[in-house]
Amino acid sequence: MNHLLFSLALAVIPVVLAITLHEAAHGYAALALGDTTARDAGRLSLNPIRHIDRFGTIILPGFLLISQLLVPPHRIFFMFGWAKPVPIGAWKFPNPRRGMALVASAGPLMNFFLAWLAALVIPVADTDSASQAVIQQFLLYFILSNIVLGMFNLLPIPPLDGGRIAVGLLPESLARIWARLEKAGIVIVLLVVFILPRIIGVDPVGQALNHVLPWAFRTLFWLAGRNTGGMDGNFI
Repeated sequence: MNHLLFSLALAVIPVVLAITLHEAAHGYAALALGDTTARDAGRLSLNPIRHIDRFGTIILPGFLLISQLLVPPHRIFFMFGWAKPVPIGAWKFPNPRRGMALVASAGPLMNFFLAWLAALVIPVADTDSASQAVIQQFLLYFILSNIVLGMFNLLPIPPLDGGRIAVGLLPESLARIWARLEKAGIVIVLLVVFILPRIIGVDPVGQALNHVLPWAFRTLFWLAGRNTGGMDGNFI
């Protein structure tokens, strides 16, 4: 039981940190562009509680964590969730569409930056130190959480960040059409992630991540100037 709780903590805390800082980045980016909506709502905070969505941050990720840890091989292969969106007043930007695209890009950029910072400090030496092994595992989960969160949010489906970036970059006529997807966007995402794989027997998102994640880790550690030779080759 203690081992399960410890594994949960090692997996949950990095995800919560990644989501919290992702949302805070949106708010600070909006503030830099002149929108005080997030600040006025008390959402410019690093306190995870202020960003929690009951279902998206607690229930769904908790179910995925527990179900994977209880079933052999007791490893976490997939996580999905979301935080309460930071309120943004796009009409306060000089150019609302471009402003929203910049604010949307701040979330994934924050995640990639955090993953790079973790890669800079992660201990990679082959050692018997239990404390160093725990730190390494925590930081690997933190890197994985940030890479997956950042990449997943770049899918060009509103209300994901990638969808809002697309709305800001597309010609106005196409942008108006694409923006209308936002009302059904989360349903589309859930269909693609959870329902479509059961229907067609193929998980397109999971397969894409399996192909991209090894490259992303190698690139990240290369950018951090780190050698991963002391790590388990199956750490992702």
